[in-house]
Amino acid sequence: MGAPIDVVDYDKRWPQIFEALRLRVVTTLGSVALAVEHVGSTSVPGLAAKPIIDMDVVVGSEAAVPVAIQRLATLGYVHRGNLGVAGREAFQSPPDAPAHHLYVCAADAEALRRHLCFRNFLRAHPDEARAYAELKKTLALRFRNDRDAYTEAKTGFVLAVLKNGNRAQVTD
Repeated sequence: MGAPIDVVDYDKRWPQIFEALRLRVVTTLGSVALAVEHVGSTSVPGLAAKPIIDMDVVVGSEAAVPVAIQRLATLGYVHRGNLGVAGREAFQSPPDAPAHHLYVCAADAEALRRHLCFRNFLRAHPDEARAYAELKKTLALRFRNDRDAYTEAKTGFVLAVLKNGNRAQVTD
């Protein structure tokens, strides 16, 4: 059993923590990384979240993924495979780094598109972001020691946001 789920109020230091992590990764990956995106709840100003930064390293194609894996290993990242999500390679972060999840995705990966769509929709819709924060706080109390149940219980909300976000992208 892992650590209990802890959803906390937004911390204004999260963007700075992301930036420090991003700089370290970009310096090591060089031109292999097209971008490093701050995704997940800590990337939405004002949104309550588990205090763990989520970052997506964007590479040009699937062919660049093995190079990224090799270079990230020099920083202490451990490749964990896709963990069941096609198009997204997950990494265990170095023990000396702030708490974060790092993923490598090709620029055309559906997993990356979903992360960015979710983030951008919540940034643009504060009422939905507040509703999501309340849901997460409630679920964290209800499923404090069951990450799978916590994640499953959020799925309906996430899918609705992705549907609305996709619709908004089409009309923009």
